[in-house]
Amino acid sequence: MKLFINFLTYSRILAGPILFCLIFAEEFYICLVLFILAGLTDYFDGFLARKHNLTSQLGEILDPVADKILIVFMFIGLSIYLDSFFLGICSSFILMREFLISALRESNARNFKTNATKVTFLAKTKTSVQLFTIAIFLTALIFDYALIMFMANFFIFLAMLITIYTGLQYFLNSYYVTNDQEI
Repeated sequence: MKLFINFLTYSRILAGPILFCLIFAEEFYICLVLFILAGLTDYFDGFLARKHNLTSQLGEILDPVADKILIVFMFIGLSIYLDSFFLGICSSFILMREFLISALRESNARNFKTNATKVTFLAKTKTSVQLFTIAIFLTALIFDYALIMFMANFFIFLAMLITIYTGLQYFLNSYYVTNDQEI
């Protein structure tokens, strides 16, 4: 079971560059199906690990990294393909937060403050909104429908706001937590 759980995480890492290529091959339907499958692995690897008591430190590190890799490839690919300044700027803020929080987690680990950057419900919601947003963009490309693209742009803005907010929460938690105490 542990091998299967790790496979789910690694498949999400491998999906990023494959999906990026599918965008430029204009295989939007295949891209959407594979993206949804990759998004589902985000849920199932954690669910199965907890259910079978197979959580690990490596899994806790790799899971958010796999999410970031998938999201980075998709946002960059969509920004380039759509030639969208708005998508590019929203994506840039999202990616900036992801990299900063990764650095903050590393710093907190070295300073025994890992509780300050433990994944919160809102951070999980942020990832879900980001994944949902990408799915909407792909759906808009499949149907070539402006209203769906407008909705995707609305959700990317919402995702950016939630992403920035959770980043600020992590920074404030890191400032106020002195060691691994409960927040």
